[in-house]
Amino acid sequence: MTDDPILIFESVVKRYGDLTALDGVSLTLRRGEVVCLIGPSGSGKSTLLRCANALDPVDEGRIRFDGHEVKSTESSVRLVRQRMGMVFQNFELFPHLTVLRNITIGPTTVLKLGHAAADERAKKLLAKVGLSDKALSYPSALSGGQQQRVAIARALAMEPALMLFDEPTSALDPETIGEVLSVMKTLADEGMTMLVVTHEMDFARRVADRVAVFDKGRVIEEGAPQEIFTNARVARTRDFLSHLGWHGEGAASVSKREEA
Repeated sequence: MTDDPILIFESVVKRYGDLTALDGVSLTLRRGEVVCLIGPSGSGKSTLLRCANALDPVDEGRIRFDGHEVKSTESSVRLVRQRMGMVFQNFELFPHLTVLRNITIGPTTVLKLGHAAADERAKKLLAKVGLSDKALSYPSALSGGQQQRVAIARALAMEPALMLFDEPTSALDPETIGEVLSVMKTLADEGMTMLVVTHEMDFARRVADRVAVFDKGRVIEEGAPQEIFTNARVARTRDFLSHLGWHGEGAASVSKREEA
């Protein structure tokens, strides 16, 4: 991790009609850093990721990614999508394409990478996520955990500078959650910059460099996992963690299957 910021949110406001989903959020992510966003459902965590990835425009404030302001212009969106990978809750794989083709379609169409080079990159990434034997399978033949690992490989195939994870285990059976979290931990250990929306408190405690707590569209508290999980300053943070069954350092966390 360095002190060089790669993603900066400056007083970001996002409204959907009368609903203020983000209410002046300011947050900075440094290169090589893993930041986990936690908090109750509907508190703005997923909205922040959608704004970062230029899926939703902000109403006030600004977002800067790798020195460039994120805007809704075609050139800005293209830059963001090429260098910022995003993994969604529900995989979003192309059902009519093989696993290999799902991974190579981005590099070949967007990055104009040759098919042979794209295939080689995809096979290396499938080995990284433990799915070398699934290259010619279709998504329907895979478990949810396997599909999510393919989605991670697909995002990595673009060689992004930053990875966004929007509650990547929320749609998975309990038996397959661990295999996805293991891949994410490996990426973190390798120095990948990651912004993660999660209800997996133990993952956040073990892997994150910082944890930001959301409530009602605002960041109410942020700090190192040790601080947040054992000595939270804000009562709302303590109430949220208690609701999830978290009772401090060394205690097992009970992950609540909530939609971010």
